[in-house]
Amino acid sequence: MDTLTHALSGALLARATASEEPRAIPRRIAAGFFACAAPDLDFVFGYAGPVEYLLNHRGITHSLVLLPLWALALSWLLAKILREPRGWRALYGISALAIAAHIAGDVITSYGTMVLAPLSDWRAAIGTTFIIDLWFTGIILAGLLASAFLYRSRWPSVAAMALLVAYVGFQFVQRQHALEFADQYAKTLGLSGARVTAHPRPVSPFNWTVFVSDDEVHRFAHINLARKEPRPYRPGDGFIARLQAPYLPLEQAI
Repeated sequence: MDTLTHALSGALLARATASEEPRAIPRRIAAGFFACAAPDLDFVFGYAGPVEYLLNHRGITHSLVLLPLWALALSWLLAKILREPRGWRALYGISALAIAAHIAGDVITSYGTMVLAPLSDWRAAIGTTFIIDLWFTGIILAGLLASAFLYRSRWPSVAAMALLVAYVGFQFVQRQHALEFADQYAKTLGLSGARVTAHPRPVSPFNWTVFVSDDEVHRFAHINLARKEPRPYRPGDGFIARLQAPYLPLEQAI
């Protein structure tokens, strides 16, 4: 997931879990914002080369094993920067929650996250959400704006967090539909041992690319689970329309 969305989700989480002490809320939100963005500091591996970056991205900085250590370091640093009068202990909890939220936000994408690093390089990937999801980010922004207007209450941010969970659950259901389509296509071709998978695509939770692979060939199709008619791109339609155009109704996808 993109770093800005991570940071905004950390701010939303901080507000949703804040106490009733109003003077502490701005520092808590700032800590959530920065702590939730911090795991993406692994971009520094890119200076060692593209291969090193690919091997180490979403590695030790995204580890549940090392999360307590990262939370300790971040809470200490943020307490200094934000001049938290109660010290690092006041920010440790939200720092840990924000890092966990970042990890969760990456696990729901398809890239894979080494949640057990450095003990294992296994990558967890649920594959429900595209790396830049405008609906996901929009829900977070709406929650933050509502919280700014209703600043005495944390319930707008709580509601936005609940809506995020529901949205990802909806995406999971759509992924299952995409997998069913790919599996049915494999059976139609008589590919009993084929491997099927589905990856989320931009703009809409109904946009997917499905893959059917065997030992000889990889087959793929761009599908839209809700569309009844294709929407070809025409000059002047705009950027979003161009992104949407490749995804075909199921009947025409293959």
